[in-house]
Amino acid sequence: MDDLFRYMLLWLVVTVPGALLGWIGVFRKAGLPGWAAVTPGYNIYVLVIGVARLSLLWFILVLIPGVQLIAAILVNVEVARRFGRSEAFGLGLTLLGPVFWPILGFGKARYQE
Repeated sequence: MDDLFRYMLLWLVVTVPGALLGWIGVFRKAGLPGWAAVTPGYNIYVLVIGVARLSLLWFILVLIPGVQLIAAILVNVEVARRFGRSEAFGLGLTLLGPVFWPILGFGKARYQE
């Protein structure tokens, strides 16, 4: 159990800051406050409604267990499109967020309304 705890802690220390910093960059590029990325729950709302420009229904779908994985993939694909990126990049946001979110947030991609 002790080893499992160490691996989980290491995973959190490595992955969470990258994804969180990437979200802050993405929110700022979309003209939204960076602090919204660190507010639990509200960050998902801002991502779906403010960045992806989807309806409230999509926010609700992201919260429903069983549906949320597919909804999250589709939201991330829409976020990628808003930045001129491909659907494959949107899938990367879902599967390898700690790598792809900083690329989107701090790279050369521009937000397109």
